Amino acid sequence: MIWRLGAIAIAGIVALPLLGVASSLLTPQGELWRHLADTQLIDIFFNTLVLLLVVGLGTTIIGAGTAWLVTMCSFPGSRLLQWALLLPLVLPTYIIGYAYADLLTFAGPVQGALRQATGWSRGDYWFPDLGSAGGVALLFTLVLYPYVYLAARTAFLSQSHALIEASRILGHGPWRTFFGVALPLARPAVAAGVVLALLEALADFGTVQYYGVQTLTTAIYRTWYGLGNREGAAQIALVLIAIAGLLILIERRSRGRARFHIASNLRHHGEPAALAFWPAVGAIAACALPIILGFVVPTIHLAQLAWRSGAVAIDSHFLRDAANSLSLAAAAAAIIVVLALFLSYAGRLVRRRALNRLIEFSALGYAIPGAVIAVGILLPLALADHGIDRLSRAILGLPSGLLLSGTAFALLLAYTVRFLAVGLANIAPGLAAIDPAMDASARVLGARPREVLRRIHLPLLRGPMLTAAVVAFVEVMKELPATLLIRPFNLDTLAIGVYRFASDERLAQAAVGSIVIVMVSLAPVIVLSRAIAARRR
Repeated sequence: MIWRLGAIAIAGIVALPLLGVASSLLTPQGELWRHLADTQLIDIFFNTLVLLLVVGLGTTIIGAGTAWLVTMCSFPGSRLLQWALLLPLVLPTYIIGYAYADLLTFAGPVQGALRQATGWSRGDYWFPDLGSAGGVALLFTLVLYPYVYLAARTAFLSQSHALIEASRILGHGPWRTFFGVALPLARPAVAAGVVLALLEALADFGTVQYYGVQTLTTAIYRTWYGLGNREGAAQIALVLIAIAGLLILIERRSRGRARFHIASNLRHHGEPAALAFWPAVGAIAACALPIILGFVVPTIHLAQLAWRSGAVAIDSHFLRDAANSLSLAAAAAAIIVVLALFLSYAGRLVRRRALNRLIEFSALGYAIPGAVIAVGILLPLALADHGIDRLSRAILGLPSGLLLSGTAFALLLAYTVRFLAVGLANIAPGLAAIDPAMDASARVLGARPREVLRRIHLPLLRGPMLTAAVVAFVEVMKELPATLLIRPFNLDTLAIGVYRFASDERLAQAAVGSIVIVMVSLAPVIVLSRAIAARRR
């Protein structure tokens, strides 16, 4: 009973942001929507459409194409590229945006070298401008394609070489085999990766704010802080939730009644096809270019900036921000792992469809942008604070102050709701891999469920729990919108510090915090690359 009630309680907590956002419909906001329609709505709609189209197409081409090359083809450096293609995943979108802004500006090193080499001056040449929806979408594509790459590579690894060989025997070339056999079978995984990339692009705040691109996330922030209208921000957040839900629905409905599994007797893997010289050169270039543009170039530039400014940037404020980031990320990761373990084990014990649906519902927070979660959490917590304050004044004659909203509790709750799916995605499969006969044997010997979990499952789940903790830790380190909206006064993190320095055009100082975030984020990339490589063995 305690496991079922606990799972229901956790699902209720996760539902808190959605309930908080939905409660805003009780407050009419006609004037706000008229103001948006007269000023920003057309730009927001156009920019959102451009982001969806460019990021969707770009991540599909780069992610699926590179996954196919390194999985099904053999060429010099292919093993190195298999994990190197994950490196852009460690760069938050706002950090790569700041790096390229400094690189490609008129006074930056790229245009400076171009003028020095040609003798041109301002107005003598044209140079691309990233300060548009298309430019920002290209930056997003460079960072977010690993979501599609991960999903597509996993799908290609599970496919049978027998089908590929049959296609080649029938006279189909590599491209026709890829588009006619491999890609259709991997379509669900690719579509899921693309949807995740699109959700991340829609949720971004730091990059679009820095480049002045109007999106729903910037409208939420400006309505909240600029106009002081939380209910209006919540109603804008409802639009963002509707788009996120629509993307997920389209991805699931697109499958229809099609079946994409492979018969067990066809599941055998052959050796990757060796490429000739010129195709190998093309494959190396196609795989290396996203790594160079999405990780190597911005990281080297940030490292140079950090090296030049390190002496003045690493001060007491920086150390305090770093301590806040590490402590919040560690606390959130611990909470996420514990809750994910509880939910996964509850689903294993109870085995009720309704409870499994609640556990699946608990993972929806990852599909909700951080800004929306922030709005949804603060509205009900603010109402609770007002109720507690009235009760305290009536009974004790003293104000209670902010006990829930505007505290670290609200921030940790937002992190938990946002990234609980990370814990479930790692722990639930690990628990499912444990033979239920072990549970039955322990129960026959008189062990209670709690003892079975402690003595049998926890030792076997060390790997999945560690992976979940590391990935959750890094995700919290990078999170900006929720932290920016919910953080208590005088509590800043590295992400907030990077955002503030970049907003003040002090990119050299912002580079120090950026490099720290990137270095910490490399750990899950190593874990992920090893896990994927193990599937080949």
